[in-house]
Amino acid sequence: MSFLCTTNLSLHPHPKFLYPNPNPKSPKFLLQFPAKPPILRFSGHRTISFRSPARQTTSRQHPFTWLQIAATSAVLFFGLNVQGCLAASSPSLPANTVVAAQEESTVDQDDDGGAERNVDNVQMNEDKEFIAAEFENWKLKTFALSVPLRIVALRGSVPPSWIKDFIQSQGRRLRFRVKYLGSLENIFSDISASFNKRNIGPMSAVASDIVSVGDSWLSFAIKNSIIEPLRGVEEQDWFKGLSDKWKVYLRRNHEGEIDPEGEIWAAPYRWGSMVIAYKKSKFQKHKLAPIEDWADLWRPELAGRISMVDSPREVVGSVLKYMGASYNTKNIDLQVPGGKNAVQQNLALLGKQVRLFDSMYYLKTFSMGDAWVAVGWSSDVLPIAKRMSNVAVVVPKSGTSLWADLWAIPAATKLETNQIGGRIRGPSPLIHQWIEFCLQAARALPFKQEVIPGATPSAIENSVIEVPKELTKGKPKLDTNLIAGVPPPEILTKCEFLEPLPDATLSDYKLLIRTMQIPDPGLIHRIQHYILSTFHTFRLKQHPKVA
Repeated sequence: MSFLCTTNLSLHPHPKFLYPNPNPKSPKFLLQFPAKPPILRFSGHRTISFRSPARQTTSRQHPFTWLQIAATSAVLFFGLNVQGCLAASSPSLPANTVVAAQEESTVDQDDDGGAERNVDNVQMNEDKEFIAAEFENWKLKTFALSVPLRIVALRGSVPPSWIKDFIQSQGRRLRFRVKYLGSLENIFSDISASFNKRNIGPMSAVASDIVSVGDSWLSFAIKNSIIEPLRGVEEQDWFKGLSDKWKVYLRRNHEGEIDPEGEIWAAPYRWGSMVIAYKKSKFQKHKLAPIEDWADLWRPELAGRISMVDSPREVVGSVLKYMGASYNTKNIDLQVPGGKNAVQQNLALLGKQVRLFDSMYYLKTFSMGDAWVAVGWSSDVLPIAKRMSNVAVVVPKSGTSLWADLWAIPAATKLETNQIGGRIRGPSPLIHQWIEFCLQAARALPFKQEVIPGATPSAIENSVIEVPKELTKGKPKLDTNLIAGVPPPEILTKCEFLEPLPDATLSDYKLLIRTMQIPDPGLIHRIQHYILSTFHTFRLKQHPKVA
């Protein structure tokens, strides 16, 4: 009686399974073991497949030696014992075995007329623990492929926690770089200079994927083609979640004008309002009524006690609001009672009230005590007011202007240069993910904690914002009608974003500003002297030996 064994007896922890032997003259079952451990291969798909190497088979018979007979008898004995334990003639696959492909092939018959059947290219999964361990090892590997994202942002406008959380959410493949500039004007000037002088380098703002742009600069950036529209925003979740007020304001034509048929050129990530701060101690000492609205700026007792930003839109706009008109009045003669003459008279009176018009030094004048009232943007005023004592910050009851910081894409693809590094590839694919991240509800926490002045775009809705007490516990409370950086609902409905004005209206603004009485410029020199003397005093304290 002869027996046939078609396998090499190599030890392996997991035998595949028992195949029915097609040769009636041989044992009923044929034991088969994999010759080699499974090979881990990566296909081009999402699944990882395990493929066993094909076995080498042959039809040539060799003479039996006594060692072969002994080995064959041992295999037969083991196979018969397995047969007695089987419940059926066809064995079942182990629970953790997946057969991905099974092909049958025939081989030449032997001298006794027997035939062999072999199963090739069988894909199997190892146990779950092995797969999990291999996958964890794969994740720890360093890959050459990385996704870049470079941002140029306004200093103090992006909470540090945003950067940390975004990097963690993207994993190790993200190559993230962020650069901060001191003002929106600096960012705008940097981008403009790149297009005008063609002086472009890898660290230029135009070489970044996305930059901070102030809403007041948006129309100029569009008109001068230094930014490009955001593509495919209609399908983005962050855009769908914006209120109609944002969507109408951000949709512009190529001249920078608001147009319902225009494109979306930027995405908001922070906004605030124009506010009035005043020193309560001075008002209480001189028995002055608190400031509540724009009309209070014209009170005689405050003459020469006000400092204000030097923005024409804000200065003329405050006069328009005082007269019951809109910041975005396009025809002053038709839309304002008394026309340009009335506006000019009130603007001249305001010029006598204001001690200093200067966006750089107006808060320094306020903190030095030369001014009792400061009129400026909440992003500037709130941090200073919190460091001072007995200061109140109010949003005028008749409404005020709103400002916004936006994300925009520099139009670097229009530049024919190879000096801007990776940006020549086009905008990063992570731009929309970054915007989506910035607009998530969880990103509002730094604003509610007053770490960063401002509010998230979703807070523009007319809803009351409640700040948990634990967020403000232990912090000095500022006297203000702002709630987490947002004006009260009844005032917010009267607030306006500054929309682009026609050239004729801008000419009227220039004429009105030109006729104003300019305050004494000597104050600026005193402020500069104060700054220099303060720096010198600080330097002496740090280095006493330096004279």
